[in-house]
Amino acid sequence: MVKKQENLKEKKPKEIVKKEKKQTTKKEKKNGYLKEVRLELKKVSFPSFKDVMKYTFATIVFCGLLVLFFLLLNLALSGVKGMF
Repeated sequence: MVKKQENLKEKKPKEIVKKEKKQTTKKEKKNGYLKEVRLELKKVSFPSFKDVMKYTFATIVFCGLLVLFFLLLNLALSGVKGMF
């Protein structure tokens, strides 16, 4: 514990070094951005056609089941409402 405190006392403040800012034009910024986008798109793995079709089918089936559920719920609740 004492050694840690001694090490803290011995540290000197770091000198602040100012870096010169490079003046960039809008065209250079745009080109740099587009290069970064191209590099990121190379990392993306897109799904195959088979996967897309499988997920599309699953989504349509799920939506159909939800429609059926809410249709039956609506009919049941309208029947209950008619009782009173």
